[in-house]
Amino acid sequence: MAKIRVHELAKELNINSKEIIEKAKTINIELANHMSSIGEIDAEKITNLFKPTVKAVLKPAKKPEVLPKKEVTLPVTKKLDHKHDHKTTEYQHRNDAPIDKHHANPSIIEKDEKGNTTIEIKHVDVKKDKFNKYKPSIPGNYKPVTLDLSKKEHKKSKYNKKKDDDQEEIEELEILTIGDEITVKDLADKLGKPSVEIIKYLMTKDVFANINQSISFDVAAEVAESYDILIERKEIDEIEEIVYCEDLGNCELSEKPPVVVVMGHVDHGKTSLLDAIRETQVTVGEHGGITQHIGASQVEINNKKITFLDTPGHEAFTAMRLRGAKVTDIAILVVAADDGVMPQTAEAINHAKAADVPIIVAINKIDKPGANPEKVKQELTEYGLVSEEWGGETICVPVSAITREGIDTLLEMVLLVAEMKEFKAAYDTRAKGTVIEARLDKSRGIVATLLVANGTLRVGDPILAGKTCGKVKAMLNSEREKIKYASPSMPVEILGFNSVPEAGDTFYVTKDDKQAKYYAEKAAVESREKRIVGAHKNVSLDALFDQIKTGEIQKLNVIIKADVQGSVEAIRQSLQKLSNADVIVTVIHGGAGAVTESDVMLAAASSAIVIAFNVVPQAGVRKFAEENLVDLRQYRVIYNVIEDVEAAMKGMLAPEFKEKVIGQVEVRDTFKVTNVGMVAGGFVRDGYITRNATIRVVREGIIIFEGAISSLKRFKDDVKEVKTGFECGVLIEKFSDIKAGDSIEAYIMEEIKRS
Repeated sequence: MAKIRVHELAKELNINSKEIIEKAKTINIELANHMSSIGEIDAEKITNLFKPTVKAVLKPAKKPEVLPKKEVTLPVTKKLDHKHDHKTTEYQHRNDAPIDKHHANPSIIEKDEKGNTTIEIKHVDVKKDKFNKYKPSIPGNYKPVTLDLSKKEHKKSKYNKKKDDDQEEIEELEILTIGDEITVKDLADKLGKPSVEIIKYLMTKDVFANINQSISFDVAAEVAESYDILIERKEIDEIEEIVYCEDLGNCELSEKPPVVVVMGHVDHGKTSLLDAIRETQVTVGEHGGITQHIGASQVEINNKKITFLDTPGHEAFTAMRLRGAKVTDIAILVVAADDGVMPQTAEAINHAKAADVPIIVAINKIDKPGANPEKVKQELTEYGLVSEEWGGETICVPVSAITREGIDTLLEMVLLVAEMKEFKAAYDTRAKGTVIEARLDKSRGIVATLLVANGTLRVGDPILAGKTCGKVKAMLNSEREKIKYASPSMPVEILGFNSVPEAGDTFYVTKDDKQAKYYAEKAAVESREKRIVGAHKNVSLDALFDQIKTGEIQKLNVIIKADVQGSVEAIRQSLQKLSNADVIVTVIHGGAGAVTESDVMLAAASSAIVIAFNVVPQAGVRKFAEENLVDLRQYRVIYNVIEDVEAAMKGMLAPEFKEKVIGQVEVRDTFKVTNVGMVAGGFVRDGYITRNATIRVVREGIIIFEGAISSLKRFKDDVKEVKTGFECGVLIEKFSDIKAGDSIEAYIMEEIKRS
């Protein structure tokens, strides 16, 4: 018998790998993990050891001779009579009632000349916290106590005693808890002081605020300190504490499918690897073969389910990848065998380690001629990931997404790690989880992708996520099938939110619609209070450096509109990192969907620039922005956004070529021509379209293609230009997925002279 791994022996014995590791310790055989090798002799020892262990466990249960509990409880019954007398006396005193002689012992009750009663009370060991409020403070075992039963004096004594107890309670409530900000009115209510008094104190500290304005935690702490009251920053989320008040400790925890995040450098084959697992084609729809936003799916292997998250790999989407790691149990690090460890690979390793999730390395592209898996393992050791073959604890699996080599082994390793870690969740409770993605769909409305962490999400449940709420109207699984409920680790797409939730928000199922609406409105108010509005002065990237230099602006306000919420978060994080001592970059608004007039109005009022990423402005919005002198810029690559803003802050902005939209064509019908392709029959709604113009195809406000015109015809004649109000036929180069209802936008690039 050759050497055998722990998990292989566990499979033969039909037991858990973890159990073998624990049993092996009893005979001084140290096994690091489920992948450790066992020699022939040790394997026989463990096999022989395991069977008698089951019998040995059953024998001690047959020895009921020693019963220490009965011996301990016998003397306690002797004290019950004293405890009853003491308890009865206290109850009568507490309710200000005369003592009943039928229940009291006559030998210990005496009355003096004034009518006062003297009682001898024997000291009994009683729980102090139960009788703390009304216990007589009497030292010693026996001591006579005089109770004045006159009505006037007894009330005074009771009042004084209650006052002392209240003072003790107030001392316990001296520490208050608040958030990062609090309004003057709320602070006054918490401190029990008039709002006017708080405002006067703030004025002495040169802080001028009315009752509805918010003050920072530090200012509130100084105010409270003046009243000898301490405040602490709130650490527990109020919604977590109140809305999701289920006691998970009392719920039965059951095994849940592992949630696996696929991380790695750009173009190292993350999505292609998932395609090989899911047998789907996700990469085809991505721009440039790069995953632009997080997707979630669930697959079933050997009757066990695994949930996969696909996170982008390039640096600009760091925030999205980090968000993905927070909701996962296992991280698969994809490293190309021909490229090795790259900067984003190292970043992914740090994020996985920060999230404290086990890492499985998938060395991809081993089918390529220049593949060198051993070099990859060598480079990984620099980041603390030592392969098991080299004596470490990191599982490294060579795979090929093209030939599917090693895919089954990779999935077996995922299930093994999940078995060792014993991932569990509560099923019989209200659902809680994370918003993975959200968008506004023209035909279906607001669509959100959720990942359930605990509990069971059902159709009809009231739901809350940040400042939005709603009711689950419909639910789809990763295979686009309608379902009625979702259990832990299950990604689902739901309909029913009243507005687009933020990607990364925690969602909760509330008790009812009223509770969900209340906390959503509260979160919206807090969000509005935190919104930063700058001076009413127009800002543009062209003049940004001069404005910073002259001290005209210290903040650059930005509004971001993108195709999905995840892109908004990624751009937000990237831009905020550009802040320096001279100017702070602040994103005052961000959302998914096309740029609207409302966005332009907000930009004009708050001196902000508008960045449209992979979306186009609505009809007339571009002209509205020009009239209000708002700098509106469109981008398709996120690096360009960062580079332009960074260059503008340094005063090194390159000569700008601005897009000038010359016309829009409404696609009314499509015609398939043999050996030619799909021709769009359209109507020029605005401006004009030329044969040499660059065009983009827009569907439901999202850019789905950008390229050139192959042919432009009016009836059967080739033409160079078609103007407003005329029909035309358009054949787009290298694109055939044109549909009725799409919009073709023609534009040219014009150089803008800098003033």
